[in-house]
Amino acid sequence: VQLQASGGGLVQAGGSLRVSCVASGRTFSSYAVDWFRQAPGKEREFVAGISWNGGSTYYADSVKGRFTISRDNAKNTVYLQMNSLKPEDTAVYFCRVDTEHGRVWGQGTLVTVSS
Repeated sequence: VQLQASGGGLVQAGGSLRVSCVASGRTFSSYAVDWFRQAPGKEREFVAGISWNGGSTYYADSVKGRFTISRDNAKNTVYLQMNSLKPEDTAVYFCRVDTEHGRVWGQGTLVTVSS
């Protein structure tokens, strides 16, 4: 599996943005997918996760109620809809999958929220 994240950009505080993680490989629909983010000078942190079929979702407390993770397995894509963005959401956002062959990270997409 290879992952490609996209959709980042510059948005004003209070705005919305949707980032996507597109995967190659036929078995993508078998895996849970997580979004992480890393702000400048900080450790990478968990943001949200979704089970293989979308039946379960998980969120960090800092984004609960503002972010929504979803997936479309027919398109091999996982989305992260981000609403009510805050300057502290500024970070590079990465998607991650744990496969039977090991952990796979996407290359990241930069989200910048201006105040």
